[in-house]
Amino acid sequence: MKTLALDLETFSSVNLIKAGVYSYTSAVDFEILLFAYAFDEEEVQLIDLAQGEKVPSQILTALADVEITKTAFNANFERTALSKYLGISLQPIAWQCTAVQSAMLGLPLSLEGVGQVLGLERQKLKEGKDLIRYFCTPCKPTKINDNRTRNLPCHALEKWELFKSYCKRDVEVERNIRKKLSKYPISEHEQTLYILDQEINDRGILIDTQLVQQAIACDTEHKEDTFAQAQRLTGIDNPNSVAQLKAWLLENGVEVESLSKKAVSDLVQETDGDVEELLNLRLQLAKTSIKKYEAIERAICPDKRVRGLLQFYGANRTGRWAGRLVQVHNLPQNHLKDLSLARDLVKKGRFVELEFFYESVSTVLSELIRTAFIPSKGYRFMVADFSAIEARVIAWLAGEEWRMEVFKSHGKIYEASASQMFKVSIDEITKGSPLRQKGKISELALGYGGSVGALTAMGALEMGLTEEELRPLVMRWRSANPNITKLWWDVDKAALNAVKGKTTQVLGKLTFQYASGILFITLPSGRKLSYIKPRIELNQYGREGITYEGIGESKRWCRIETYGPKLVENIVQAIARDLLAEAIVAVNAVGYAILMHVHDEIIIEERIGKGSLKDVCDIMAIAPSWAEGLPLRADGFECEYYKKD
Repeated sequence: MKTLALDLETFSSVNLIKAGVYSYTSAVDFEILLFAYAFDEEEVQLIDLAQGEKVPSQILTALADVEITKTAFNANFERTALSKYLGISLQPIAWQCTAVQSAMLGLPLSLEGVGQVLGLERQKLKEGKDLIRYFCTPCKPTKINDNRTRNLPCHALEKWELFKSYCKRDVEVERNIRKKLSKYPISEHEQTLYILDQEINDRGILIDTQLVQQAIACDTEHKEDTFAQAQRLTGIDNPNSVAQLKAWLLENGVEVESLSKKAVSDLVQETDGDVEELLNLRLQLAKTSIKKYEAIERAICPDKRVRGLLQFYGANRTGRWAGRLVQVHNLPQNHLKDLSLARDLVKKGRFVELEFFYESVSTVLSELIRTAFIPSKGYRFMVADFSAIEARVIAWLAGEEWRMEVFKSHGKIYEASASQMFKVSIDEITKGSPLRQKGKISELALGYGGSVGALTAMGALEMGLTEEELRPLVMRWRSANPNITKLWWDVDKAALNAVKGKTTQVLGKLTFQYASGILFITLPSGRKLSYIKPRIELNQYGREGITYEGIGESKRWCRIETYGPKLVENIVQAIARDLLAEAIVAVNAVGYAILMHVHDEIIIEERIGKGSLKDVCDIMAIAPSWAEGLPLRADGFECEYYKKD
């Protein structure tokens, strides 16, 4: 099949990073400046659209031809930009993304980063960022630039010629990456899934713009009132100043090292009077959830929908989707019983009543963020998600039979876990009992080798446990789950042996293989996790462990340590991702319109009176052929706006 490699340079007054490509290309001043392309191994050609050149008919034909594969790094940008520029809808079926192919091998998510890691002879030109800033974004009007708000080719002809070279170079780099990765093509299944992902992102989701605008206005008014309150209470100029607040607190007999959210929340419990009031005001001023409304507002397209909320293979350690723009994967939960009332008050701008009815306006606004996502008129949302998916997967993978029986029957894993740990009848463990709480926090914290630190981080001390109870709790959970505990170290051993011997190790449903300087872990689905340039080194405990190259917590390419329990976490989350992917394909295949998915939850828009939530949940509960014996379950609800049930 013929391949057409593409790269574009564009202009828009909308911020691409903050607003996303769909909003960016919807700007009235959006245009394509440069269009570089190459068929197969032919020389890269460039169309200077900014200076009047036209797209050749051969290219227009190729873009519309589904028999010609179009490739780019982050192909969603090129496809969306060209669709807008040409006034046609370019479907994702004939497009492939080299960024996805790179991510599948655990490589960086940027063209420059991949080029550097692969050691390509011809790298992305380093001058690119400055050139993009000069030609692709608005400029500040000054006397020196004759008060213009945009730089055109005629304003810097030498820079423009370099910019053209930069655009052509990107096509060369993308093509070279494809050649380097040719041994590891995107599988047919993953390509099908990528196409579906693009269709979901193209579809987008409708926004209640009135709620968003009023929430921002309410927050602004509330912050101003809170700021003035804090000024009156303390007499200081800037209640947001950490130094001024610390000085005032010291004058009032309270010495603090930190004014972080957690430190202030803890301190509130120990104070009273003016100090307690000030600390509560500080917490309200520090609330940042309103930024989600601002992110939504930036990303809204002319038809009041936001698009591009999910990045396929964005979490390249596991292949999970990553949230983008609004970050729907970490939306605040809603616990308000009268959610519709609060929503209505905000939408109508009745802020005084909102403050009267609710203890914290900031908290209300935070809990309403989900409800900004709404179905089209005449439709409703169906929200369905997997029940305890990671707990089910790890039990199935490890062969922990008592857990499997729980998931095949009542599914009450917190109660059953406590029953196993403390050797009491499950009937004695009620919803609010301390044993259930211990079972719950153990389940949440200890599945991937976690110990006392994991329990503490999960809030064990805040829920009433003592430090003396934590270590025995860890040992009880591990004793109750011997097969899971064994799985951690079996995986550790298999991975070590595969790297040491540069060979293949089979462990139950998993295969560990060292090949071409990469440790591959083949999942039951057939998809592979990749760990680049693995080495055996002594870890902090003086034992042999694996390190590999990848994107670290600092988002930089570095060497990362791993071991059995961490690998098990990657594997389980990757399998959960594959199950979600299978569910998305299956639900889409019977005609349901998926608008987005969040963690293990699918959000569907369906006409009122049509479709069946039960059918959706039943489809999701069917285990794929590669997961025979895995007891799946999905639950759901219907709603007139998105929320957490």
